[in-house]
Parts: sequence; structure tokens; C-alpha cells
Amino acid sequence: MAEATPAKRKRDMEMAMNEPSDISSSDPDARTTKVHKRRDYLSWDDYFMSVAFLSSMRSKDPSTQVGACIVNAEKKIVGIGYNGFPNGCDDDVLPWARQGDCPLDTKYPYVCHAEMNAILNKNATSVKGCTIYVALFPCNECAKLIIQSGITKVIYSSDKYKSEWTFVASRRLLDMAKVWSFGVRRSGFSDVCG
Repeated sequence: MAEATPAKRKRDMEMAMNEPSDISSSDPDARTTKVHKRRDYLSWDDYFMSVAFLSSMRSKDPSTQVGACIVNAEKKIVGIGYNGFPNGCDDDVLPWARQGDCPLDTKYPYVCHAEMNAILNKNATSVKGCTIYVALFPCNECAKLIIQSGITKVIYSSDKYKSEWTFVASRRLLDMAKVWSFGVRRSGFSDVCG
């Protein structure tokens, strides 16, 4: 088979560029049909919340999986985290129970929350002025970390523990520090929070 000359390749390319590729060439109006962008793409809030939910799937906690995603003003992800035991602590030895005869027999004294891990795992020098997306409204301990790190906005999916004292305290702290928080409805992903 003979190799195409540069002139033939140029002619073939010009012909290909003049032919519509996604509409029938027998349609006389085909060459004037304008293709528009998709309109059902994810909003930024849905996108970053879905990253938080995807991160939650790394959690080994059998009852509650929470993820967090920190985003800067340029819409770039600067930190991701999920709930779990600290690095170097054996998750086959420490308890995963929610209730026990002694608090030390439960997960609560040991688990690092998603917000803490996202802040500690940041890939930027600072998260000041950033937004954190998190599956559950932050507890009081995470609210303190959020405030101290300079995060200015909390976007959460669920506030199912809002009447518990730790979450009442959290809301009070965030309000006093003028950290803006609001809930968003997820569209298109399942509820993985227990």
C-alpha cells in the first residue's frame, strides 16, 4: 500500500473537517445545527460533597463512615480525610463498638474524625479561607479544629445529631467565630452515614 503524499493528507483533512461527524449529511440543515453543552453536570457543591462521600468509603468503621474534603477559593482540593484510628494504631485491636460497659471499650476515645484527618492531611501550607465539605455536621472538637485552622465555610449533608450537646456546642462555636455553615441536599448518591 502506497503512503499518502502530504498534499493528499491535507486534502483528506480538509474534507474531514468540512463533514459533520455527529449528524446526517443528507440533512440540508445539518451544517447549521449548533451543539450545546450538557446542562445536567454536577454543581461544585455536589462535586466536592461526592468527593467527601467517596472518601468516607475508605473508613473501616462498621457503623459510621464520614468523609471530608477541603477546597480553596480556586475550587482546588487541598485536603481529604475520613474517620478512622490514628496512624500506627492497629484497627484489629482497638474497639469499633458504639456502646460498652466502659468508655474505653468503645471507638469514641480512639477515632480521628474526617475533619481532623482532612486538616492534618492538607497538601497546602494553610487552609485559611477554605471551605470544608463533610457528610455530617461537625462535632464540637472538629469545630474547634475548623476554627483554629482558618476554614471559613462548612458545607454538610446531614445534621442528624443536632440536638446532642456536642453539636449544639459546635454550632455555638462556629457562629461565634463567624464560620458560615449550611446543609446541602445530595443529588445522586446514596446515604452512607450510619
